[in-house]
Amino acid sequence: MLKTLDELKTNGYDYLKDVTAVDYVTYLEVVYILYNIKLSREEIVKVQLDPKNPKIHTIMDKFPAADWYEREMSEMFGIGIVGRRAKRLLLEEWNGISPPLRKSFAWGKDYAKE
Repeated sequence: MLKTLDELKTNGYDYLKDVTAVDYVTYLEVVYILYNIKLSREEIVKVQLDPKNPKIHTIMDKFPAADWYEREMSEMFGIGIVGRRAKRLLLEEWNGISPPLRKSFAWGKDYAKE
């Protein structure tokens, strides 16, 4: 995945439009959307992760705009971002609770009582 992103950046895809995650229950998928402004072209890179131990390398050294996206994936999907130095949380109230955007999240449960 890192090699693919490096190659795309070398070929002019230097604008990171979006990074997100999708929970397909049997696997998690991280989706990177890169854009080449000169060519007006978009490329999408998808990476499948094991839902029991989801981890992916940070891309902040290549695309600093990935900061917010990586924080969101970490907190909302429980994806470990390997090599990430900043550990700030977006939402303190979710700290320690099951990732809320995973399909296994127990909606309706009163987490405030725990």
